Amino acid sequence: MKGNLVRDWMTPDPITVTSNVAIPEAYWIMVNNKIRRLPVVDDGILVGIITLEDLRQKFPFTSFAIDVVRASDILSNYPIGKIMSQNPRTTTPDTTLAEAAKLMIERGISTLPVMESGKLVGIITESIIFRAFVELTQRTEMSERKS
Repeated sequence: MKGNLVRDWMTPDPITVTSNVAIPEAYWIMVNNKIRRLPVVDDGILVGIITLEDLRQKFPFTSFAIDVVRASDILSNYPIGKIMSQNPRTTTPDTTLAEAAKLMIERGISTLPVMESGKLVGIITESIIFRAFVELTQRTEMSERKS
């Protein structure tokens, strides 16, 4: 049964990219894998994070609609390392969900890479925490009804 620690709910071994990946490639990795965030790892070290929202804010695709060919050329030569959020806040597997949620609220972020012994071991998002809250609350309510 899942508890209230990050390790109980995190997505283990998340898909990652390197900082030299081009913007269109990062975008299609997210779309094809139905994810909205990509940790950026260079030589085994977490150096940043990129989100679909980052791409939408920094490169509104509607501005390129007039000249799609030119836009594709520009973006294909533009690495995500230039637009990623650098040195992202992280958490550990043994952090409680409440602590992780509090950190996300305080920092205005939606994702925390999960680090253990200097290695990226997972990722926890606000939607995962929300899902955990619902499941843990329902479990508590059912337990109270049985008592």
